[in-house]
Amino acid sequence: MARNVTQLAVGLFLILLVGRQASFLVACPTEPKKESTERLHNWPQWRGPNMDGVSPFGQPPLSWSENENIAWKIAVPGLGASTPIIWQNLILLQTAIAMGDDLQSDQKLEDWQRDGKDIFQGQSYVVSSKKQQFVLMAVDRTTGGAIWQKALHADHPHEGVHPTNTWASASPVTDGKVIVAFFGSHGLYVLDMKGELIWQKNLGKMDTRRGWGEGSSPALYGDKIIVNWDHEGQSFIVALDKQTGAERWRQDRDERSTWFTPLVTEVKGKHQVITTGANHTRAYDFETGRLIWTGPGLTVNCIPTPISSNGTAFLTSGYRGNAFLAIALNQAQGGLEKTKAISWRYDQDTPYVASPVLYQNTLYFTKHLKGILTSLDASTGRPVFGPVRLKGMKMLYASPVAANGHLYFLSRDGLTTVLKHGPAMDVVAISQLEGRFDASPALTGDEIYLRSAEHLYKIAKTESH
Repeated sequence: MARNVTQLAVGLFLILLVGRQASFLVACPTEPKKESTERLHNWPQWRGPNMDGVSPFGQPPLSWSENENIAWKIAVPGLGASTPIIWQNLILLQTAIAMGDDLQSDQKLEDWQRDGKDIFQGQSYVVSSKKQQFVLMAVDRTTGGAIWQKALHADHPHEGVHPTNTWASASPVTDGKVIVAFFGSHGLYVLDMKGELIWQKNLGKMDTRRGWGEGSSPALYGDKIIVNWDHEGQSFIVALDKQTGAERWRQDRDERSTWFTPLVTEVKGKHQVITTGANHTRAYDFETGRLIWTGPGLTVNCIPTPISSNGTAFLTSGYRGNAFLAIALNQAQGGLEKTKAISWRYDQDTPYVASPVLYQNTLYFTKHLKGILTSLDASTGRPVFGPVRLKGMKMLYASPVAANGHLYFLSRDGLTTVLKHGPAMDVVAISQLEGRFDASPALTGDEIYLRSAEHLYKIAKTESH
């Protein structure tokens, strides 16, 4: 899945889990114009069509409640924090459904895991005590009815998870031709749009930091699927052929566990794969895997996903430190430390779990897991406003999104604060839903989709409002 801890004695894994206008950046400039435009009207991956958290043509409602502007609300079986993705009338999301009797876990547990010691707000480490069925669901966008549900694998996980994580925290991705579903240690699956399996691949077993679980989503671009596999063993990044699953290239990485999603972006007519990391930020050649540049590392537990726009990549993390870098991609070659390729740095109030949103040359992000907001000018790195508190927002895992001049911030307890984009914090509306929300919102058209631990909501203006 990601996405993304205030009372940890030993650190925290997150979920992931789980902008700009259309003219500012086209996510797949090498694709035919029709396909590129179609992407912009959908939400094909967890950070939207341009991986910046923005719906270029979206005009969703500004407020709602359990009784207002809810087109439908459906129960989601199992547990997952994957963000729903949208292509035309198809909504896709991943979940893991517990099966059968309790099983003995063979994981080597540390004392703080084995004895049930509280590690996060009174919650303890979750042991893998049951077999899990790993499922991809397709839901009708209009009605909320099931179109198909595909059980892709069933297994007893070799690791447990952090109490805020799930065994289905990665988000699927689609280009309208294939769907990529990723369950980390439990396989990568490529299906057609009707839910028929084309191929599958097992990349091994992850050994995540302190057994906190997995959550990084794959990237799908052109003819390749990019998977980043950072863990406590030998980390690597790999490019797979979209049609066959054959490896196109692989590079080892000197990194420990991360949970970000790699970003593919165009630089001087070619494409790079941008990654974060505690040791280094890096870019790889999309076609060959060749290392193009290495920049300064961020903090441990890198979770926020990079953003790229107008020739600059933005990379951040915020656990046990603060780091935000702007990299001028046209100048980036080799080692970047002490070069002009680093346009600016910012070292305060950066996010741990939630990725930033980039909207009309402005970066918005929240501090660590808190509802404390900062806005930066993307060109200079200078503060526009903040840090300022989002009233009532205690903790955020979901990444903010933007559309039609507004920013949406969703807290874990279902509170959404909508701000007007501008030079100062301007609260437009505050809405409340029931349940726990770790998955990031998805926007398309005049609709917004929110996934809680138990339900999926379609929020749209109803006839009475």
